[in-house]
Amino acid sequence: MTSPLRRPRVVATDLDGTLLRSDGTVSARTREVLEALDAAGTQVVFVTARPPRWLAEVGRLVGGHGVIICLGGACVYDVGTRQVVESRGFALPALRDVVRDLRAAVPGVSLAVEQVDGPVFDATFRHDEDMPDSWRGPVERALDAPVAKLLARAEALGQDELFEQVLDVVGDRALLAFSGAAGLAELLPPDVTKAGALAAWSASHGIGAHEVWAFGDMPNDLPMLNWAGTSYAVANAHPEVLTAATHVTASNDEDGVAVALERLLDGAGSTTTTSMSPERSGG
Repeated sequence: MTSPLRRPRVVATDLDGTLLRSDGTVSARTREVLEALDAAGTQVVFVTARPPRWLAEVGRLVGGHGVIICLGGACVYDVGTRQVVESRGFALPALRDVVRDLRAAVPGVSLAVEQVDGPVFDATFRHDEDMPDSWRGPVERALDAPVAKLLARAEALGQDELFEQVLDVVGDRALLAFSGAAGLAELLPPDVTKAGALAAWSASHGIGAHEVWAFGDMPNDLPMLNWAGTSYAVANAHPEVLTAATHVTASNDEDGVAVALERLLDGAGSTTTTSMSPERSGG
């Protein structure tokens, strides 16, 4: 006979590749589980590499309240007000040096920066969003205000080569976070991780790591999974994540987060889906 599960006070989950299906949808089954957790007093915190502008519709999944940790841990977004309430950015003199050095060392590099008020893209940076004039680079014009994330692409380089060259340039001046976005190097301030932001938020609410269940799929989730008392990798996760997590659940396309959480709740919902957004990188 198995002992009853202790309900966590917090469920922390990555979005892309973990909670959301591969086509960017979330199933009714998953929605119902999240709603049931909310009703039972278990807080759901999304912990994602997505920027704030991609979060408004996602916030509906947590009842229109609570917080989302975004930009890989650099910002805390209040769902109710749709505002960033906390942020941690690069030291600007150091970031200017990093940008200069990447320009000089990585052939054909295109850069973008994510700030609380929005991004700035180099003209050559490939992206999938409509771009207002205020988002147009070069990024150097944005380096007088706090920057939460620096992005780099180099179309002539493969993923491994891009990562290798970027790491050679930045050293310990930035943290290279791998969220699974193809052809993209995502650089965070050196002391910023999903785990650090989640731990700080939890501590401010009197919540310990042992009271948190965390779900993820990519290496940028590893610090969070290692910190949480209970951790789950979805079946489609990166091999390092599958090895590190304390549990493995079904894949994101099989509603793996819901499958794991249904053991805490009564019943399961249907499997119809609702689109949250176009498929994008930013786990």
